[in-house]
This record gives sequence, structure tokens and C-alpha cells, in this order.
Amino acid sequence: MATEESPQVTRRATRSYSASNTAIESTNPPESYKPTINDLGFRQQPLRLEDLLSSFPGRRSQILELLRLLGPLNSPMFPILVYGGPSTGKTSVTLQAFRHLNRPFIYSSCITCYSPRILFESILNQLLFHRKDSGHSYSSVKRCERPSDFVNYLREALENVITNLKGNSGKVSSKMSGRPDGTMVYLVFDNLERVRDWDKSSTILPFLFNLNDILKMPEVGLIFISNTSPDTYYLNIGYAEPIPLYFPDYTEDDLRHIFMANQTNSRLYASFLDVVLRPFCRVTRQVDELAAAFSSLFKKYSEPLSDKEVAPNEEMKRRLFSHIRPHIASALNETFQVRSQPLLKAETNQETKKTNSSRMPGVREDFDKIDFHMSTSAKYLLISAFLASRNPATLDASLFDSTGVSDSHKRKRKASEKSMDQKEMAEQELLMKGPGTFPLERLLAIFQCITSLAEDSLDEEESHELTVEGGSRGLMSDVLLQLSSLCNANFIIKGGSCPLEGSTRYRTAVSEDLALK
Repeated sequence: MATEESPQVTRRATRSYSASNTAIESTNPPESYKPTINDLGFRQQPLRLEDLLSSFPGRRSQILELLRLLGPLNSPMFPILVYGGPSTGKTSVTLQAFRHLNRPFIYSSCITCYSPRILFESILNQLLFHRKDSGHSYSSVKRCERPSDFVNYLREALENVITNLKGNSGKVSSKMSGRPDGTMVYLVFDNLERVRDWDKSSTILPFLFNLNDILKMPEVGLIFISNTSPDTYYLNIGYAEPIPLYFPDYTEDDLRHIFMANQTNSRLYASFLDVVLRPFCRVTRQVDELAAAFSSLFKKYSEPLSDKEVAPNEEMKRRLFSHIRPHIASALNETFQVRSQPLLKAETNQETKKTNSSRMPGVREDFDKIDFHMSTSAKYLLISAFLASRNPATLDASLFDSTGVSDSHKRKRKASEKSMDQKEMAEQELLMKGPGTFPLERLLAIFQCITSLAEDSLDEEESHELTVEGGSRGLMSDVLLQLSSLCNANFIIKGGSCPLEGSTRYRTAVSEDLALK
């Protein structure tokens, strides 16, 4: 129909879709447009499975597993938790999988929906085909603040949608008309980790995980997308845990396939990736950060070429490498400071000015200008590694014994001048030797002591200084993942295994100034 074909909708193709409005808002449809049941799908030609797999290099196993968990048409499903690091394709793969299946779904991001009321009203607006426009005074179809009201409104809206879908299930050529297939309705909650920062997170998270049991509607499927692991959502409230689906970081070969796609001069860009991809992969493997860095670097790389379509030979590659080499180091520094999801609590105008200033690594007076924007667990892990490298293991009991047993049973003696000199010489000798090595068990023990002290200070003093990124509730969840990232960034150096202990030993490369910062 002509009325349905007039707005060219590219519905929710990326995470930038604004969940507070309906699906066609991104294309600026006319004010008179009224959403229909077709807006619960992509309203595009469904993707073939081969096209879906080829669109996401390195994600074949995750795509097939997601399709298996979604099941055949109209089959009930268990809730799914899609998790992994930032910029690993979780949202894009999930949404494009629904385009391949041509099934109706509701998408809401906890970034744009930054409170329970906005999240509830966003879902209801989409299910009730309501557009927030000037005709409705930009208001929602229902005002909903309490979870109990949301359940009542949601059940009523879902029953109407499912009845409408069942009425269309007998019609032919649903794909040609843009109607979604089946009678299942899927609710997709993106950026679920943001809910932990909400005021009522202790009640909203269990409510969302329990939503399937509360509704008791087999025609409803729940999919949660998160940047943190399932361990961060473990609660002492009974609910069916969602099935986890992990998206690992892209490998270097996967990133090469991603950036080589749709390049006009593939040979020139391949030679460019040979120069920059490996050093940048040691810093970050997030596609958005790499794309921002490679865009400007490739312009620098191709500046000496008058013809951008030429295929470079070996001599030209060497000349282009000599031209781009001075710009790689500064681009690496800037790439490490890209903020994928800045915390609103830590944002100030003063910090923004500092991050825009020039940085020279290794210069002591510039340490006050450096802001790495690490997670809380990564900062604690760096401090733990610094203490383990700069202090012998025999001092751990006296440094981290909270009960004070090591001091209570010993009679304090007055230190003589000779012992003070020996202590000073030992400190200078230790400083000259540089940071020592330590096993993983000692690092984790110190890390646990530091995080436990942080938890105690939060409980006793009710301080908010350490509650960034959801506080200390999930600090122990991704320690090994953070350790691997810090090793890749050369903050912690992984050494060989000890012949006596048989375990891998580590050494920190963090200076005292950076540790104090």
C-alpha cells in the first residue's frame, strides 16, 4: 500500500535507536503517521542466514546459538542474557537476528531510558502504537511509575498485540507486506548494567528477571543485553536465571575482516592495516574506538598519494610507513582515552578540558593531566599489583591484617640508629632493584583485602566516592578479564612460570606517581 511505503523505515538497526519514541522516529516521519502492528518488525526484506553470518565476522557461533535459543516459530523460550565487552556486536547481532527471523520485538535501551518510569512508558508506547508528538503534547500513552501498574498495563497491551498477530497469522505473503511472523513478542532490554546505577535498582533488577514468571505468558520472550557478566546480577531472590550467551572480544583477524569490508581500494587499506592494526590491538579491540582512530590515520597514510586508487608496491609501502610512523604514537595515546560510556557522576567541565590537552607519557609533571577512565575494579587491581611488586610478601600480614594480630602479640622496641640505617639501606636497595614479581594468588589476596576495606568504608561512612560503575558489588566478577586487559595494555607484565611454584608470575610497570593518582 502506498500509505505504508511512504516512510522508509530502517528500524532499530543500531543501538542509537531512541527507545523513548516509536520505531519510526529516527527517519523523521510525518506528524500524521500512526504506528501499526508492522512497526514491531523491521519492515524490511528479511536477511538470509548467509548474509547475516557474513555481516558479522567472528560471530558465527554466537549467531547460531542465539537462533537456537530463540527456537522455531511460536515456540516458548527461556530468558536470555547476552553479555560481553563494549563494542563486541551484541546489540547489532541480536537486532539483525530478528530481522532474519522477521519476528515482532520491542527494544528498549537503559541508556535512553534512564529511570524505571521512562523504561516502562517506552515499552507501553511501542506496544500500544503510540507516538510522542505535538498532537499528544509529547506525552506517553500511560503514566506508569510502579512495577505493579506496569505489569497490569503490560499484560493488557501484550494480549491485544498477540490477538492482532494471531489474526494476521493466517494471511499470506507477510514478508512482502512487512508484517512480522508468528505470535511471539520479544522484549529486548539493552545496556542492562545501567540499571544498577538507578535509585531503585535493588527492586527493579529482580523485577525484570522475574517478569517472565510474573506475566505467565508463554507468548512473551525476554532478552537482556549487558556489558557485564552474569555474576554482577546474582541476587538473594529466587528467579529463573537467564541463559547466558557470551560475546568475546574480536580477534585481530576478525577486526581485519571488519575494517576491510566495503573498502574501495582494498590493497591500499590492507597495507595500512598491516602497519596500525597490531599495535592498536594491544591497547583496545573495541570497533568504535578503532574506527575513530583509523579514520584520521588513513587520511594521513594516503596523503603522499595523488591517486587514491593505486595499488601500492613494496617501495611505496615503505614510503607510506615512514610518513605515518610519527603519528601512530600520539594516536595510540588518544585512543586509550576514548570514553565509550562516560559516567555522569564523574563528568566535570574541568576534566573535559584536561583530556583535550596534549599528553606526553613518561613526563612526571603531566601526570595530573592524565585521566584513563578505568573501571573501579581495574584501578583496584593496579593498586594491588603495585603493592605486590613494591613490598615483599612477608609484609602482607602486617599491611592487610585487619584484626591487628601481628602487632598485638609483639612487644614494641625502640628502634636503634643502626637498625634505622639498615632499614633505609634496604629500602634504597629495594628501590634500585625495581618492581618484583608476584604470583596470581597473592595479587588476588591483596585485591580482596582492598575491596573489602572499600565495602566497609561505604557501609560505615556512607561515602559515595567509590561507588562509580555500580559500586563494589561486582568488583570480583571480572578480575581475570581485567587482568588480561591490563597485561595487553602493558600496565602489568606477565612473566614466566616459577620452577619451584609452577605458577605464572607477574610484575607491574606502574610508577608511584600513577599509583597515587
